Amino acid sequence: MNLAIVGIGLIGGSVAIRLKEKGNFSKIIGVDKSESNQKKALQLHLVDEIASLEEAVKSCKVIILAAPVNAILQLAPTILDLVTDQVVIDMGSTKENILKLIENHPKRGRYVAAHPMAGTEYSGPEAAIPNLFKDKMMVYVEAFRSDEDAFELADSITEQLEMKTSYMNANEHDVHTAYVSHISHLTSFALALTVLGKEKSQGRIFELAGSGFESTVRLAKSSPDMWTPIFKQNRANVLEVLDEHIKQLQLLHQAIEEEDYDELYKLIKKSNKIKRIIK
Repeated sequence: MNLAIVGIGLIGGSVAIRLKEKGNFSKIIGVDKSESNQKKALQLHLVDEIASLEEAVKSCKVIILAAPVNAILQLAPTILDLVTDQVVIDMGSTKENILKLIENHPKRGRYVAAHPMAGTEYSGPEAAIPNLFKDKMMVYVEAFRSDEDAFELADSITEQLEMKTSYMNANEHDVHTAYVSHISHLTSFALALTVLGKEKSQGRIFELAGSGFESTVRLAKSSPDMWTPIFKQNRANVLEVLDEHIKQLQLLHQAIEEEDYDELYKLIKKSNKIKRIIK
């Protein structure tokens, strides 16, 4: 049984590494519009060969979509037009727009919407690492819309990646990811822009950067090719969480501006409750 990976970057490449280790697929075929990514994926032995999208769909039982979400939005209907009994696994970071687009497609049952909640700030084939997914969460979205055999095959891959599982509808997924993933990146981008602006006038500022700064701003190294489409596809939810985030920043700003350190203490103390969720 052959498997195709469309988009051979951090996610697609890390899937390939793990599935190659398991050895349950005869051949792993890469599909990527970037010639540079194609060459790197072959050099790093992430895939066995490169093929066109149509060739890959015809020759593979499983097609994993690990491209940016704007590309998945364009590719999903085209791929479903080509499949017979193949299984298409969408690993994109947003779901609602994509699933609305294909909801009435006659091959909708062959499509499994899944989001691995894993990643790093790096991108491209060289960013792929073993065990990226180990003990992380795979979110299945509208799993009831997938054919039983298609879902079982997708879930067997999740097991090989050693992931936990969760189930959501499309709106629930996109709202939750806006709060736990997308806002983290936006905050990091904003902090990086703030500090880079200051660095122009005070160039030695990074000499003071410690582990706290590094851990907070590291996501700002993430690819704009990946994250701009995510913010576009999840615009309404991202704006909602940004509004709430700005509100909280304004409360902190107000407390400091008014020298109300009792209120500042209360806000920080309230934020400490996050320990109930994150150990």
